[in-house]
Amino acid sequence: MTRAAAASTSLDAPPQVDVDRQQILRILTKHRQGRGTLVAVLQDIQARYGYLPEQALRAVADETGRPLVDVYGLATFYRCFTLQPRGKHLISACLGTACHVRGAPRIVKEFQHQLGIQAGETTADRQFTLETVNCLGACALGPVVVIDGHYFSKVRKSRVRQLLEEALTGFDKADAAQAERTFPIDVSCPRCNHSLMDEDFPIDGRPSIRCTVSFDRLHGWLRLSSLYGSSSISAEHEIPPQTVVSFFCPHCHAQLVGRSVCAACEAPMVPMLVRGGGTVQVCSRRGCPSRDLEVS
Repeated sequence: MTRAAAASTSLDAPPQVDVDRQQILRILTKHRQGRGTLVAVLQDIQARYGYLPEQALRAVADETGRPLVDVYGLATFYRCFTLQPRGKHLISACLGTACHVRGAPRIVKEFQHQLGIQAGETTADRQFTLETVNCLGACALGPVVVIDGHYFSKVRKSRVRQLLEEALTGFDKADAAQAERTFPIDVSCPRCNHSLMDEDFPIDGRPSIRCTVSFDRLHGWLRLSSLYGSSSISAEHEIPPQTVVSFFCPHCHAQLVGRSVCAACEAPMVPMLVRGGGTVQVCSRRGCPSRDLEVS
């Protein structure tokens, strides 16, 4: 990957997209029936268009009766949302303190050099968007870079070009399995933004993620491992394999309803906000390892 190969210059203005109002109505109807929230609606719209178009925000305001300023305020409050189109491949480089002292600024400069853009910009061919974040919750692994949901730890300048080429061709599963794929994350409720971390109940040597769950007329607590890639859990009631569980925030008691269903088993995905920016979703079916991480 070179600057010439990427044909990368920053974009002066985002392209106009045709927003399907009927699609927006279907998203709103789905979340009305599923006890969803406006956050989940915006997540669905962003999944559909890759960002939140102005026309879509206006449609949501019109159909829900909410002031446009409230919808816009929510869209700009959470860093997992973006009002600008992103490239096909999203690169998030951490510039938090731990990564910074390990040379993260040099890594960012190398990405900028290879792509010919600055952080916050998208290449002219819309292949790559480069962003920086303040923390990914994996300080011990810095410098950390996330590309299309794949975490890469202890990145060096010499590896940047290879990562860009692999992103274009697709990260090979065998290579991904050899990489560091288990790392800590800190999460909060997407509804009230209250931390879900429980330091008094560690799992895998880290604070666990505390949720309230219900299934088969049972209601109780659940703790998940905060190591992304680990399936370790502890629950008040034994959850039979293949059972689909409903998740709730233990603080505001809102149901954690995902924007999509699991690609492997079609069970609802459960969203949580990642400290430093982004969203993690886990499958609600007991025993299914599917998860999805988007960092912003």
